[in-house]
Amino acid sequence: MNLIYYPGACSLADHIALIEAGLPHKILSITREKKTEDGRDFLSINPKGYIPALELEDGTVLTENQVILSYIAEASGKLLPKEGFARWRVFEALAFMSSEIHGGYMPFFKDYPEPEKVRAREKLAKAFAILADQMEDKPFLVGEEMTIADCYLFWVLMVAPKSGVELPENLRRAFERLRGRPSVAQAFTEEGLS
Repeated sequence: MNLIYYPGACSLADHIALIEAGLPHKILSITREKKTEDGRDFLSINPKGYIPALELEDGTVLTENQVILSYIAEASGKLLPKEGFARWRVFEALAFMSSEIHGGYMPFFKDYPEPEKVRAREKLAKAFAILADQMEDKPFLVGEEMTIADCYLFWVLMVAPKSGVELPENLRRAFERLRGRPSVAQAFTEEGLS
C-alpha cells in the first residue's frame, strides 16, 4: 500500500501508525502542485485534493485520517482494542481531535484576521483541556496501550505551538513520550523532518 503524504502534515499520524502496526507500505510525497513523487496527478487519485490518501494494492483509495487510521488498525490487528468500551473511546477521541482541534487550526494555516485567531485559541485551549482530563495520568490517551488515537494525538500536539496555545502539562509529557518512540523517529527521518 502507498501512503500519499506531505512532510509534517496530518498524514504523519497515518505514517506513524503504519510503522507501529508493522504493515508493509511505501510513502509517496505530494507537491504543492498536486503531483505525487512518482509523477501522477494527485487529483486523479483523490479528487478531494488533500492528504492523506492510502492507496491499496487493488487500487482502492481511502481518504480521511479517521478512516485510514481505523483501516490500519483493522488490517494489522494492532493499535485498537478489539472489544469493550475502550474501542469506542478511541473512535470518540479521533472524531474529537479531527473536528475540534485539527479543524480549529485553520486560522493558523491560512491568513485569518487576529480576532478569529483569538477565538480559535480559546476553542483550542478548551479542547486540549478536555483531552488532558480524558488522559489523566495514563501513558496513552485511552489507557495503557498505544492506539491509533495516540498517533493522531502526536500530530495535533506537534502543531499546537503554531496556534500559541499552551498545552496542559500531561499533554506536554505525552508529546515527549510519543516523540521518543522509534516509530515517530522513523517517520520523521523518512519524511525529512528534523
